[in-house]
Amino acid sequence: MTASEIRCVLGFDFGLKRIGIATGQTITGTATPLTTLQTRNSAPDWERIAAHINQWHPDALIVGLPFLPNGEESDITRAARNFGKQLRKRFDLPVFTIDESYSSLAAEQALSADLKITKHNKHQIDKMAAAIIVQSWLNSR
Repeated sequence: MTASEIRCVLGFDFGLKRIGIATGQTITGTATPLTTLQTRNSAPDWERIAAHINQWHPDALIVGLPFLPNGEESDITRAARNFGKQLRKRFDLPVFTIDESYSSLAAEQALSADLKITKHNKHQIDKMAAAIIVQSWLNSR
């Protein structure tokens, strides 16, 4: 599949506790937050990820890679890259990565205008961060 054939994507804000998911449409150039999944023993909930892939039928998957401020990789960068490799292997879809170093901060700032962020609603940040990742990827096309 060529990049011009991609219509729908799912994006992931990978974390060791939670994984935010968003969808994006190349026709409209828009991203929408979907949900946040809790990991199971620090492992992705592959069953629920598969359910979202089966529901949305994306043409490609986007994974945000969080780099350190100096541009170097960290343990979480390598874990996110590995998550992307697992997505490609499990679902046989193209996986694109994009620098998402500040997506969670941007999501928290965007949400803080309407919502006080607490430990009970941090899942809102993760799915919004996933939407920011997808929107960044759409904008970079």
